[in-house]
Amino acid sequence: MNSFISSQSLEEPSSTAQGTKGVSFQRWYNFKEAFSPKLVSDVVNSMDTRPRHILDPFGGSGTTAVTSQFLGARPTTIEVNPFLADLIESKLTQYSISNLRHDYAHICDVVREIHVDITTIYAGAPKTLFEPGNKDRWIFDRPVIERIAQYLEAINQLNENHKRLFKVVLGATLIGLSNVHIDGKGRRYRKGWENRRKDAMHVDDAFQSQFEIVFFDICKFPHRAEWDYELLRGDSRDRIAECNMTDLCLFSPPYPNSFDYTDIYNVELWALGYFRIGEDNRNLREATLRSHVSIVREQANAPESETLLKTLKDLNAVRSELWSKHIPEMVGSYFSDMARILAGSRACLSDEGEVVAIVGDSCYANVYIDVPRILSELAPRAGLIQVEKFEVRSMRSSAQQGRKKMLGEWLLKYKPVY
Repeated sequence: MNSFISSQSLEEPSSTAQGTKGVSFQRWYNFKEAFSPKLVSDVVNSMDTRPRHILDPFGGSGTTAVTSQFLGARPTTIEVNPFLADLIESKLTQYSISNLRHDYAHICDVVREIHVDITTIYAGAPKTLFEPGNKDRWIFDRPVIERIAQYLEAINQLNENHKRLFKVVLGATLIGLSNVHIDGKGRRYRKGWENRRKDAMHVDDAFQSQFEIVFFDICKFPHRAEWDYELLRGDSRDRIAECNMTDLCLFSPPYPNSFDYTDIYNVELWALGYFRIGEDNRNLREATLRSHVSIVREQANAPESETLLKTLKDLNAVRSELWSKHIPEMVGSYFSDMARILAGSRACLSDEGEVVAIVGDSCYANVYIDVPRILSELAPRAGLIQVEKFEVRSMRSSAQQGRKKMLGEWLLKYKPVY
C-alpha cells in the first residue's frame, strides 16, 4: 500500500487528484475531480474498527475501490457513466501479463488492415465529432477518427476483460488527439487547432504510450490484499438500495455548482461507441444527480431543512439575476437526491460503520449554499448524525457564481443513530 501512494505529492490537498498524476492507476486517465488514494487510506486509518467492506456510490475514477483492494477491504462501487464504469472495472480486474502482451501485439498486427466506414459507425453522433464537422469546426481530424475506429474494431475481437482494458487505454488518448481541451469551464477548442493537423500515426504513438503506462502499473502491482469487488452500473440513487452491508461508505458526489460532468466525457462516450444516438446522451444525464441545469428535468420537492428553505427563499428573491431561472429548483432537487443517498448509505451500514462524504459549497448571485449545514440537518431523518466536519480545501467560485467568494470543500463524517 505504501508504494502505491508513495509518489503522491503531500503538498497538495488529499481531497483532489492534484499531486497524483504519477500515482499508479490514477494516471490511467486524467480525472481532475477525483480525491486521492491517501485520503481513502487516512479515513480508513482513522476508524476504530478496520472496515472489511467499503462502499462508494459515486465511483468516478475508482480511487476508493482500488485503494480498498490494497487495504484488504472488499469494495462495492456504483457508477452511472459507462466509460468511467469500464475505467473502474479495468483497474479492479486481475490480469495475466502474458495474455495482455499477446493481445496488445494482436491489436498492433491487425489494426491497419481493418476496413471501417465512419459515416456508418458514427451515424447518430453530432456532426462536430469529426471532419468536415459543422460550421468549420470538428473534434477529430478525419484520419484520426478513422484510426480510432480501427482500434475499436480490433479491440472488440478480444475477451471481455481485455476489451474493457484496451478500450480504456484508447479512451485515455482521445482528448490529446482531438482539437479540444477540457478545463474548469468545460470543453473548448484549442487555440489555433485548425493549423495543427493530426494523422493516424499520432493515434498509434498515443495508444502505444498509454498502453506502456497501464502495462507497467499492472506488472508493478501483481498482488493486492483483496481482489474481490462489486461494480453496480447505473443511477446511484436507485442502485444503492441493492448494496450489501458495509462498514464504510466513502464518496464525493457532484457538487451543486451547475457543472454538467456528463458533458466532460462526451468525447469518449461518442468516439468509443457508448453513445449511438442523442437519446443515449439524454438518458445518461437523466440518471445523474440533479446538480446542473443542462437539461430540463422533473424536479423534486425540497426536503425539510431550515437552512435549505431559507436558501431557496433567498434564491427565489434573486431569480431574475440568476443566469438560469431553474437554479432554485435544481438546488432543492439536489438535496432531495442527497437525502436519498444518505438514507441508502444508512440502510446498508453496519452497527459500527461510518459515512464519510467530501462535499463542496456553492454560490449563486451572492446566495451561499451551505452544503455541510444542510446535509447535517437532513442526516437525522436518514438515521445518521454528523460527528465531524473540517475543511480540506478552498475553491474559487466560478464566473457563473460571481468569482467573489472562496468556497469551501469539506470532509463530513456521519455515524448511525439508533
